[in-house]
Amino acid sequence: MNQKLNKNIDKTNAIKSYINEIRDQIIDKQASKLFDDLKWIQLKDISPCESDLFPTVITGKGEKILLIHGFDSCFLEYRRLTPFLKNNNKLIIPDLYGFGFCPRSNGSKYGFKYLMKHLNSVLDYFSKNQPIGVIGASMGGALALELARQNPKKINKLLLLSPAGLAGKNPKIPWPFNHLGAFFLGQPFVRRGLCKQAFADPTNSVGPAEEQIASIHLKVPGWQSSLADFAADGGVSDCGLPKPTQPLKIILGKHDRIIPKNEKEETKRTYNSYIEIATKSGHLPHLEEPKLVSEAWEKLNKSK
Repeated sequence: MNQKLNKNIDKTNAIKSYINEIRDQIIDKQASKLFDDLKWIQLKDISPCESDLFPTVITGKGEKILLIHGFDSCFLEYRRLTPFLKNNNKLIIPDLYGFGFCPRSNGSKYGFKYLMKHLNSVLDYFSKNQPIGVIGASMGGALALELARQNPKKINKLLLLSPAGLAGKNPKIPWPFNHLGAFFLGQPFVRRGLCKQAFADPTNSVGPAEEQIASIHLKVPGWQSSLADFAADGGVSDCGLPKPTQPLKIILGKHDRIIPKNEKEETKRTYNSYIEIATKSGHLPHLEEPKLVSEAWEKLNKSK
């Protein structure tokens, strides 16, 4: 038992050491600043190892906002939106369970219900007796919807950015195909391709800084195995209904090439009156048009 505990502690320490190594190598200055606000918090009943600490950026002052990143990403996804929001809001940006720089301890399991368990724990940790707002991007949008449905009194408003997983049903990927898929996703040429596909104007928007951040978490111990487990569980899908009761806004990128066409059409049919189109964005309006996103949040505040 002690041997397993020590191994898990070593994994957490290895992640912290890796972050210390790469901090001075970060090209994007806004991303580098987020590391200054990175905290490690303890959450009860989340990991088999009680010594695990979970990475969460905490920055700014004011009303609290929980920001949920997308699939195979990390807190750095919000590097460009943070400066627009932090002056009037306290931002809480965790790495999702099994993603980013989170520790992957022995005996951990990954999938939708574990993501929700982690997010509920984060919400309990930070909301206390005061309801908070939630912003979710891509897969994080689907998770934000489900979190809001589960916590109508703890969450008071929602902003979804190119939400993925609202319609359709993902298949469960069996072994060994789940591991082969995760291995493939880790290849440099795949990462570059996906990074370019996510932006509306990859020629002018994607360079070494964006490619670095898209792959920066791949060296975290357990990255491939946790991603494979996530795929075997079926990922996140079919989260669009029922509609949450809280005030809601959805921003869709006009040039989004990541979300399948049938899923986008279903989302538009279900949430038509809640949708705003970001005309200069692909799948990442919070990176491509952060000012528009921040203004949408302020309008949502006024509509409460």
